[in-house]
Amino acid sequence: MDKTKLNRREFLQYTACGTLALAGFPHLAGGTTSSKLPPVRAITHGPKFHWFSYYDKLQFDPSGRYALAMEVDFEHRSPKPDDVIKIGMVDLKNNDRWIELGESRSWCWQQGCMLQWLPGSKNKIIWNDRQADRFVCHILNVFTGKKRTLPYPIYTISPNGRTAVTPDFRRIQDVRPGYGYPDLPDLHKDEPAPKDSGIFRINLETGRRDLIISIADIAQFGKIPGDPKEPKHYFNHLLFNTDGSRFIFLHRWRAKGLRSFGTRMLTAKSDGSDIHIVDSYGRTSHFIWRDPRHILAWAWHPSHKNAFYLYEDGTDKVEVVGKDIMTKNGHCTYLPGNKWILNDAYPDKQRKQNVYLYNVATGQRIPIGSFYLPPKYTGEWRCDTHPRFSPDGQSVVIDSPHEGTGRQMHLIDISKIV
Repeated sequence: MDKTKLNRREFLQYTACGTLALAGFPHLAGGTTSSKLPPVRAITHGPKFHWFSYYDKLQFDPSGRYALAMEVDFEHRSPKPDDVIKIGMVDLKNNDRWIELGESRSWCWQQGCMLQWLPGSKNKIIWNDRQADRFVCHILNVFTGKKRTLPYPIYTISPNGRTAVTPDFRRIQDVRPGYGYPDLPDLHKDEPAPKDSGIFRINLETGRRDLIISIADIAQFGKIPGDPKEPKHYFNHLLFNTDGSRFIFLHRWRAKGLRSFGTRMLTAKSDGSDIHIVDSYGRTSHFIWRDPRHILAWAWHPSHKNAFYLYEDGTDKVEVVGKDIMTKNGHCTYLPGNKWILNDAYPDKQRKQNVYLYNVATGQRIPIGSFYLPPKYTGEWRCDTHPRFSPDGQSVVIDSPHEGTGRQMHLIDISKIV
């Protein structure tokens, strides 16, 4: 092949598999160091756009055959109240056939509609929607079509599939547009720390909802870093641990006149009691539970500044992870067995999003793909790869527009690595 005359399709193919350096374009390699990157295939296709969104939700059914996704017919703007997305799943054992399952009117680009497989179920999924003047969630049997609707939205679900906890999506949208849902106003818009808003516990069998942690209580809990001026408080990013005994929540605030926000990472028992401040320095970002007691998170700590740290819940113990190797913030998860960390990073100088595996025992970083993100994917409607793994840990699915057909889902076969 004449390397000076790559057409667009060839360029995208090389970009997708991360072999530009081998083709004679080392300046476009985007940080890729391996000549043996695993194979990648698109599992969704245009003309419509598909993505799953956040990295800490169950995208696959327990068998690994079906991968959930959302479908939309536009990009590059904020969703409006009347924008409807389709809910579906890809049959990975039947030519990646798209199977439509439902729709949603409450969604955002970064976290979708909280679509996920119901933990512990072989046939049920759950997602958020809007009906009239309230947000709701649906639980659907994907094989029989039987559906239940609960009168509240969900965020994270306990491993037994019976309990969810959720923040106030109206408030999130008011304080940080793009992470809540449009249309319904914050009922406490003018209150900096309302006592009637916060984290709610939902019984997914009965539909009962209880406020278990109020914003007002946490705004007075411990010391707020930096003593912000007239802060407006809210909660986001909730996640149950691996046995359902506790969950993480991020307490965030915006000071008056500032666009940036501060963050504390806290945990609580599943009923909202026994609250513990895990990271009090004000700069926690992406995180994941390794096991019931340990949390991996990108944060700032006096010991090593910005880095990934492993925190022991309920204690002050913390240790750096991947020092000088995992040096950029990313969407981190542990593969089954906790021997490998799956991670990505925001676009580098060549606008490549690098996805990789980190071997916990050896400290080795193994790239599994480098994906070009066009400049128009920015801000609220950017397309992070948000890597998610299959139940057997042999495959990874990402969201990416690198092939030039808009955001689509792509499967990476990592079986020969792990």
